[in-house]
Amino acid sequence: MPAPAPPVDALTLEYYLAASARSPIALRLVLGHLLRTLRKAAGIEAEAAGRSIRGSEAKISRMERALVTCKHDDVRDLLTLYGVTDLHAHARFAEMVRISRQPGWWHRFDGVLPDWCGKLIGLQEAASTIRTYEVQLVPGLLQTPAYTEALVRQAYPQAPQQEVDDRVELRMIRQQVLARQDPPRLWAVLDEAVLHRPMGGEQVMREQLRHLMRMAQLAHITIQIAPFNRPGCIAAGFPITHLRFDLPPLPDIVYLEQLRDAEYMDKPEETQHYRGVLDGLAQAALSPHESLDLLEYTLS
Repeated sequence: MPAPAPPVDALTLEYYLAASARSPIALRLVLGHLLRTLRKAAGIEAEAAGRSIRGSEAKISRMERALVTCKHDDVRDLLTLYGVTDLHAHARFAEMVRISRQPGWWHRFDGVLPDWCGKLIGLQEAASTIRTYEVQLVPGLLQTPAYTEALVRQAYPQAPQQEVDDRVELRMIRQQVLARQDPPRLWAVLDEAVLHRPMGGEQVMREQLRHLMRMAQLAHITIQIAPFNRPGCIAAGFPITHLRFDLPPLPDIVYLEQLRDAEYMDKPEETQHYRGVLDGLAQAALSPHESLDLLEYTLS
């Protein structure tokens, strides 16, 4: 009786490769998902798969969860073990491994970029929708250079000028994701307190508010303000970022940042909970049109 056909084909791999090629981190997640799918379809336990590549069950788990970059020889041997014989599929997997091992553009900022933040940048590059809720600050993707510089100087008062400049440049480059030909949709809900915290002084803040108004005019950007006088707008007292992807292998991901760490959640029950929180905040907040009115009123 012939072995069942693997649950992926060369055309599907070509689509995944093209759709996630701009982000090595996203491609690493896709690759891990595909390897897990193939292993389970072949009825092979992780322990046996690990032995086949001179490793362990833990190594297979790390590869499938994209906690490590995959090696070409390991992926080739696993594909053979899982019954993938199509040479075109092997070639596509090899290309996925090659790209997934490349450093993202943000790696040149390693000196000022927290370890946990690089993953967020890579995921934002691959996301189709970015939803965010901010309690105290303008979201990084919507900050002006002067606002970012004021924030950096407050957070790192002893930093030399070059470090300040690098941190500002990093944030400005990150924002280019919103200006590319096929940008993700950004949906931001800001607590009203964000508008009244004069980061950098009055002039810097006024220009920042004007920038928010300009960005809100773009078709792929929605900005809502959660006002002080609506009880439903205090459903969360901390920032939330929810990422959704057009790539079927990638689940929704929720990013929660703390002072010195961050948490990435991808279990459906977790991401659905935070999506519900964001839905509630958006429903309770001012409409996009009302939010523009409030921004204009705050500037007057």
